[in-house]
Amino acid sequence: MSPSIALRSVYKTPILDFLAPGAYQTVFKIQYAAITTSSSPPSSEPKPKSLDSTSSTKRRRPLSREQQQFLDSALRVNQAGELAATLIYTAQTPPLVKAHPHLRPLMKHMYDQEAGHFSTFNSLLARHRIRPTAMYPVWKLAATALGWSTAILGREAAMACTEAVETEIGGHYNGQVRILLGWMKEMEDRGEDIGEELRELVGTLKRIRDEELEHLDHAVEHDAKKAEGYGLLNNVIRSGCKGAIWISEKI
Repeated sequence: MSPSIALRSVYKTPILDFLAPGAYQTVFKIQYAAITTSSSPPSSEPKPKSLDSTSSTKRRRPLSREQQQFLDSALRVNQAGELAATLIYTAQTPPLVKAHPHLRPLMKHMYDQEAGHFSTFNSLLARHRIRPTAMYPVWKLAATALGWSTAILGREAAMACTEAVETEIGGHYNGQVRILLGWMKEMEDRGEDIGEELRELVGTLKRIRDEELEHLDHAVEHDAKKAEGYGLLNNVIRSGCKGAIWISEKI
């Protein structure tokens, strides 16, 4: 990561303005929550009372260097993941819709949501001057190959791909939300102003998480678990996602 920008006044600077570009190693370990449905967040999420508050006269404290590093890494990984998702659906859709025309609305719906997520993280990276992962070209190729190959294997395999990817991504977003809510609870306990930008980020991550888990539900409803070699396919794809997340956090 290149040197952090100088911290400005605690009372005037939005809390996420302390994000800085670069490649710091993430110092927080995101704990994954078990994913079974898109209906509700994990019960273990902290519940800061001021989550929905929009105004405060409390003092505002800048994020620590470790918190800045975490957000830098998290947003970079999220942007890479959403790029991969759009490419997977782009590659899957032609062969899948040709064989199963009734899936066109579903594939378009899921693609459109992923494209929206990608746009959101592109904007956040640009706003806070965070560079994308250096693995961008590799992930583009890998995502396209994964999408095309699973679609060629058939509807069930394509849906199994979606289920595996969204299981990992949903758990990843859950971990980020839990960490940020924990920060907010600590700020609240210290009598500090949380800042509107951090509240908005938590809300954005929750919304995107829920939409990703909606895709997981769609995949299961469309026979993901009936794919030939489902267990092996699921494990390979999930392992690949975990590896891609780990690498993108670092470079």
